[in-house]
Amino acid sequence: MAGNGETHKGRLGHMLEIIAKAGFTGIQPIFTWMGDLVDPDLLAAKLQENGIELAALALAQEWNGKEETVEERTISDNAIALLEHFPNAVLNTVQIPTGRHDLEARQKSLVNIVNSVSQRAHDKGIACSYHPNSPHSSIIRTAEDYKIVLEGLNEKVTGWTPDVGHIINGNMDPLTKMKEYQHLINHVHYKDWNGTPEWTIMGNGKVDLVGITQWLKDINYSGWIICEDEGPEALEDPDYVTLHDGNWIKNDLIPALK
Repeated sequence: MAGNGETHKGRLGHMLEIIAKAGFTGIQPIFTWMGDLVDPDLLAAKLQENGIELAALALAQEWNGKEETVEERTISDNAIALLEHFPNAVLNTVQIPTGRHDLEARQKSLVNIVNSVSQRAHDKGIACSYHPNSPHSSIIRTAEDYKIVLEGLNEKVTGWTPDVGHIINGNMDPLTKMKEYQHLINHVHYKDWNGTPEWTIMGNGKVDLVGITQWLKDINYSGWIICEDEGPEALEDPDYVTLHDGNWIKNDLIPALK
């Protein structure tokens, strides 16, 4: 992610324009990088201008304590307040990785924090979904991690976002893992992976995006699929990659479905 996200901070308006040009219909911005468009009225106007829906809002925090810090809780509650203006969007919770030390205790704390944040959002009528990731410093990247954390989620207030690239990067088969926890899925992230060392532009890697999409179609999945391309090309020219991914979905992925 370019500059840990700072490179494109405040460029959400431009992103919306490119996403619309690529043929996508929804966006999932990261809450703390939205710039002026964190204002719900400005955001609604910009979304309408480009014909794009707010599919979800990523809430990314470190969450390293036994409970939220005062600052973390404030950020979470501000994100929830924004989503009260967009009741059809999902609150996508994700931990910023900082290391696998004190793993068992920190996984337990993470589950409790995610459940707490999700409960507060749920009480406001907002759907929630937890998003694991796979850097080597992440505390939920392996099959063992998934079992502990996913099975600790309060299913009444949050679902799970399988990110197919992060799953394969953690040495798991994406479709197998999705079938195992199908009941939790309420949001999906796509990226491609080639293992050299990690990401590649969509369609050029080893993730069976056609097979996964076919399965989602077969089970009548009705939520969003967010394309989150993290290949090296995306760091150099994110506009090009967004347009490429839109074309690949239209010309390669969709025609391959039954």
